[in-house]
Amino acid sequence: MHLPITEEKVFKDPVHNYIHVQDDMIWRLINTPEFQRLRRVRQLGTSFLTFHGAEHSRFSHSLGVYEITRRIISQFERSGYPDWPKEERLLTLCAALLHDLGHGPFSHSIEEAFQMNHEDWTCKILLGDTCVNSVLREVASDFPQRVASVINKTYEKPIVINLVTSPLDADRMDYLLRDAYYTGVNYGTIDIDRILRMLRPYRDRVVVKESGMHAVEDYLMSRYQMYWQVYFHPVTRSSEIILRQIFRRAKELYREGYDFSFMVEPLPALFEGNTTVSQYLRLDEALIQTTFLQWTAEKDELLSDLCGRFMHRRLYKYVEIDTIDRETVDGIRQAFRDAGLHPDYDFEIDYPTDLPYDEFHSGSPESDKQILLLDRHEHVREISEVSDIVRSISGIHRGRYRLYFPEEKVRNVLNTLPEDVKSVFGQVR
Repeated sequence: MHLPITEEKVFKDPVHNYIHVQDDMIWRLINTPEFQRLRRVRQLGTSFLTFHGAEHSRFSHSLGVYEITRRIISQFERSGYPDWPKEERLLTLCAALLHDLGHGPFSHSIEEAFQMNHEDWTCKILLGDTCVNSVLREVASDFPQRVASVINKTYEKPIVINLVTSPLDADRMDYLLRDAYYTGVNYGTIDIDRILRMLRPYRDRVVVKESGMHAVEDYLMSRYQMYWQVYFHPVTRSSEIILRQIFRRAKELYREGYDFSFMVEPLPALFEGNTTVSQYLRLDEALIQTTFLQWTAEKDELLSDLCGRFMHRRLYKYVEIDTIDRETVDGIRQAFRDAGLHPDYDFEIDYPTDLPYDEFHSGSPESDKQILLLDRHEHVREISEVSDIVRSISGIHRGRYRLYFPEEKVRNVLNTLPEDVKSVFGQVR
């Protein structure tokens, strides 16, 4: 039978002050090699090239998600809410702690480059021949599978999934607070204490007392601002573009049989698309950055240039335009090609968009994405039905097209470009 640890362990945390570990299971999961690897994966990918303080890791974020989840469950248990299944406590805490276990170096950028999904890798690690799996199996032989089913949102009790993955979950609350702290912005400073005190288990969902609506409004507005000021920052997007281009070029060269002057495991398996769990767990940002630094001296000029740009922060510049059509894109690409540029690498379009809050109707297939308010009569309503602020931002997409390019290359050929193309790229940001 699982027992609590003899003495509570604590982590000093800049966001939550203290993170409390009261279960031996959680403590041993934290100390597995698979979880410790998250120290070597930054939470915000390439954002450290934009915000120099953004060096925090997936490790610290995962601890934060665990702590918020622990606080919510403790509140539910202290209050004796009948709708909270007490037997799910350990499962929920494990899922919260391990939810990002499958993130790779530079997180979402490497996922896009290799068509991977970190949740899939999380489940593979949970179910594979790993130390995490061994620790989880001490609860029950099917416990790793149960944790994985929370991660992939198939677990039989939606309220457990709701705590880990929902529009108002522990994951989002921690990353808003933590990312705001480390980037130095104020947008993510939500009133988390107020929000947590207003949460209630209700039937198979986690809902918010109606009196906590204003704190949730502030949370949604903070999320909106963080996306546009931090996550979609144009400099960060530029570094992500170059990162993806490095991986794309390296894959092309590998498949052509190019003789790399520097190549280490498990990169060949990554390029071939047959990475095993043990190989994947060797991927971290130290390995990738070491590789990029070595590739700055590669014979292939394109790969060398891209790696130098990333490692020495010589990022692409950009121009913003309101609209762009396929004919214009094709014209730009042809003009670049005629000028001796490489349109596949010297030109990239980015169109960031964000939904501050999706409004869904009750009973729809996506109704689990709603934030529900519980009134004093024990009736629930979707928040945009009550809040003018949320209703005003529901479904809003905001974005402009950004055209990214290597400024010095384009400047060198600017006068040879057609006038319509020249007019676009002459306004460099």
